[in-house]
Amino acid sequence: MPAMKVMQGVKVLEVAQYTFVPVASAILAEWGADVIKVENPGVGDTQRGFINLSGRALDANRHILMEHANRGKRSIGIDLRSEEGQQILYKLAADCDIFLTNYLPAARRNFKIDFEDLRAHNSNIIYVRGSSFGDKGEQREMGGFDSTAFWARGGSAATVTPPDLAGPLGQPGGAYGDSIGGMNIAGGMAAALFHRERTGEGVEVDVSLLGSGAWATALTVSLSMEFGEMVHRAQMPGEPLPGNPLIGSWRTADGQFLTINILTPDRHLHSLYEELGLQDMREDARFNNSAGVFKNHTQVYNRVAAAIAGQDLAYWSAKLKHVGWQWAVYNDGFSIANDEQVLANDVICEVDAIDGGKPIRLVASPVQFNREAAEVSRAPQAFEHTELIMMELGYEWDAIEAFKESGVIG
Repeated sequence: MPAMKVMQGVKVLEVAQYTFVPVASAILAEWGADVIKVENPGVGDTQRGFINLSGRALDANRHILMEHANRGKRSIGIDLRSEEGQQILYKLAADCDIFLTNYLPAARRNFKIDFEDLRAHNSNIIYVRGSSFGDKGEQREMGGFDSTAFWARGGSAATVTPPDLAGPLGQPGGAYGDSIGGMNIAGGMAAALFHRERTGEGVEVDVSLLGSGAWATALTVSLSMEFGEMVHRAQMPGEPLPGNPLIGSWRTADGQFLTINILTPDRHLHSLYEELGLQDMREDARFNNSAGVFKNHTQVYNRVAAAIAGQDLAYWSAKLKHVGWQWAVYNDGFSIANDEQVLANDVICEVDAIDGGKPIRLVASPVQFNREAAEVSRAPQAFEHTELIMMELGYEWDAIEAFKESGVIG
């Protein structure tokens, strides 16, 4: 049975580059929407020119960053500096449900793709802006990336960095805040479509990397506002949390790590001590109840640490598989793609490679419908669908050729 396409029939027009905003429409494409990506006829999305990522050379036919953010779309090249190109865009917008952009205010004005421009051609189109620092305030004209607006200014870097380190930690790889923020945009677009279905009214939607970063650290931010100071102190590895020694990370015999998170020790102490071979602690009043665990937290932490250090990660993964308390291994970007639970839940999907080589494995968007795995198609090559889209708009072939020769379309 084919995967359910809850956005079937929805048309999205995207004028955006990089990852933060394009990944939002890629999610809608995965859910069944028809997404038309407008690219500069000369170079396409600037991200197509990225030749290295995380220190690895990128193959243009297997461009993982483009595949991640542009799966399932169609691409057309339009020169938005020209009046003819703008008119083509307006013709596209007239038949679309959503217009989506991450261009800064000055560029939107220059290309005539601001809210009022699009509304003049489609009165109830949903107009979506993704930005670094929001569309209000003095810095609305300022650009940024997830490393600056989400990770640094949004608070994650300082929140996860122990004060003993020389400087703030970097974010966990490329497009980290972009992917999280893109899901926020996808949710906003879905809510706007629901509102329009109920009322007939198209709305403006704004999502920023800064706001997404603050949302990701919302509990810490809110607690800090409540108490008038920063309340969260990140721990160095091997350092127990104050109070509860059964929340943290532990090194195994083979140098790997696992985490345990037991919020209510009384319920799980018997099982924990049994599985870790610490039966003597079950009979010791200093350790066999929550009050004792909290009071003697350093001793408890060290005993648990010594027990876990006695065996490798594979041993603990097998032994703890069905316990009733919360624990997990620490996956990295490679091991997560082979995690049995990740695979069982269809978190990994495949798209065909442009060159016909082996399929490209990607992470599917995290929302499923009717328990069905996502069906995902590859990202388009630059301007791959220009002629087809132009013909759908009613242009004759001679006009298409003339636009191509003049550089209005690519």
